[in-house]
Amino acid sequence: MFKTLNRTSPAALAADIAYASAAIARLDQALMNHPLRHAFLYRARLDAVRRQAAVDGRVIDPWHLAAMIEGLRLRMDLALSIAERGQIFEAGRHAFSLYQWLTAPDFDAEGEVKAAEKTLAEAGKGMHPLLAAARAMQTWLDAGGARPAIRTAIVRLWTRERVTRLPLPLTGAAALKPQDQWDEDPWTHLFLHALGDEAADWLQLLSDMERAWLRARALVSGRRCNSRAAMAVDMLAAAPIVSASTLAAGLDMAVQNVSALLQDFCRAEIAVEVTHRTKRRLYGLATLAPVRDVVAPPRRPEPGRGRGRPPIYREDDAPFVPAPLPPVSMIERRAFDYSDLDHWMEHLDQAIVNMKRSLDTLAR
Repeated sequence: MFKTLNRTSPAALAADIAYASAAIARLDQALMNHPLRHAFLYRARLDAVRRQAAVDGRVIDPWHLAAMIEGLRLRMDLALSIAERGQIFEAGRHAFSLYQWLTAPDFDAEGEVKAAEKTLAEAGKGMHPLLAAARAMQTWLDAGGARPAIRTAIVRLWTRERVTRLPLPLTGAAALKPQDQWDEDPWTHLFLHALGDEAADWLQLLSDMERAWLRARALVSGRRCNSRAAMAVDMLAAAPIVSASTLAAGLDMAVQNVSALLQDFCRAEIAVEVTHRTKRRLYGLATLAPVRDVVAPPRRPEPGRGRGRPPIYREDDAPFVPAPLPPVSMIERRAFDYSDLDHWMEHLDQAIVNMKRSLDTLAR
């Protein structure tokens, strides 16, 4: 029988550091030069905000947050009371704020992050970066500091100390559950395990995203040699949600031609239209179907309904749940040409930056 290690012993601490370090290293290695790394970073931030909001007492669907970032009107269950709708909206606002802390903190928030970085540097002198993050978070929170500030400081620590190449939002959110112990040694173990679990979950997320992308590439592989369908699939994979005009600019095609291509993608279940609109539509790969579930259709007059009459509500169809995709071998993965994908993702970076404008508009 194996002897159980004391949770406060140096051997147990070394084992926890090894577990978290190995999980983070595997994720970082998988992301190195991966064509979907920018799209993955967006999805990882959504998941990180979901985890952080949950331990803060504000549970939110990550696709709910994605819809809010894009400025889309949310679908609300008609059976909910005004108070319940208010709670959902407040949870969305809280998650919105957490997302802004991670991506583009404003002037006042940046000042708090700088103060948290100073605490991080002082509390973790001569320590392993993972231990430094745990010690600094306890010191900062004990002094009454805000959780988002120290979380953002820790994310910056990973890239500064070259723990990760990308600013992965690994914050060990699960370690801040109210029922967990707050003593230094036991909590450090919880924090390290939470970091390792997050990295392991995100490695699976990257694998799922890659399989969905390769499936879409396989569905368009039989088209003519000068078709830009493969490039369009790459751009849809690189961006969470994209409009026909943005896609047309990246592909150097007419908007009408891109719209027809996207309609073809929707019929083939490669892409999904998430806005329920006839104009100014937004599209994503079929894996973004949950976004459509949380987005409300635009308000339109109903045929036969007079002024002041109550609307006629209809039950929505059951959501489509795609079947799990088969695993993809390394040979199948290398069969695709990734050389031009970085160019299209750079073009989409500017489109993703526009989400900051939506954040500011909603705050006002």
